[in-house]
Amino acid sequence: MNFYFAPMEGITGYIFRNAYNTFFPCIDKYFTPFLSPNQNRGLGSKEMKDILPKNNEGMYVVPQILTNNAEHFIRAARELKEEYGYHEVNLNLGCPSGTVVAKGKGAGFLAKRKELDIFMEQVFAAADIKISVKTRIGKESAEEFYELMHIFNKYPLHELIVHPRVQTDYYNNTPNKEMFGYAVSAGKNPLCYNGDIVTKQDYQQICGEFPQINSVMIGRGVLRDPSLIDRIKGEPGADKRRIKEFHDKLYSDYKESFSGDVNLLFKMKELWFYMIRMFPEGEKYLKKIKKTSRLCDYEEITDRLFQEQQIK
Repeated sequence: MNFYFAPMEGITGYIFRNAYNTFFPCIDKYFTPFLSPNQNRGLGSKEMKDILPKNNEGMYVVPQILTNNAEHFIRAARELKEEYGYHEVNLNLGCPSGTVVAKGKGAGFLAKRKELDIFMEQVFAAADIKISVKTRIGKESAEEFYELMHIFNKYPLHELIVHPRVQTDYYNNTPNKEMFGYAVSAGKNPLCYNGDIVTKQDYQQICGEFPQINSVMIGRGVLRDPSLIDRIKGEPGADKRRIKEFHDKLYSDYKESFSGDVNLLFKMKELWFYMIRMFPEGEKYLKKIKKTSRLCDYEEITDRLFQEQQIK
């Protein structure tokens, strides 16, 4: 099985990827949070920093592109290949954010299937790079996926990553396994499953239902338990020491990159929103972490957490 780390805007940038990969070298592919090229530029300075090869050494990283304009996609893909040496890019057809969807991008593009077909025809005619697609099964109805699969099957995708929810689900409701099963039976491209793998049992259930797949993408599950993939593979989960070392490296690396307390604390609070679930009485510490506005207080709270609590 190949394990992919899902792109999560604001969380899984290169600083996080490097810290995670240092202590949990179990990921076969990392996907970057989306890049947004437009008519004025290919990639912005912040985006370029995230995809610089020197910032991603020792990892297989796939830049994800968010656009509904074929020219912008082709230009960005060419830049990523020729200037940065990437061999694969990923098209984002899954982001459910209202601001993204309102522009007809991400999962919003799924509602414009004629335009999507033309877009893909233009992209595959011009782009000299492997192209994978991360998609939901529709914007409002799962029935949309039948037509979407017909479109995807027309093109030589390097891989189709399916999150079996519609855009309007956001991250609620249950992934539509029936529609993923349709992708397995009808798809002509390599397939990857994404959605709600947060425990080893979740993973085993997916493998039992769909033994044909050999790739899964996990996001929130790995944030909740950084050693989840180790345990899926039958290895022991991380002890508290390794989790603390991961936390301390990430905190230190963010501290070098951000000026002032606010931005650094925002990053760490995002992480703890997920990782606090590892600790049986974590909620009382999370409340204090959320309220803190000073690094010295944050350090005191997290030091106490690691001293006083054991991992579930």
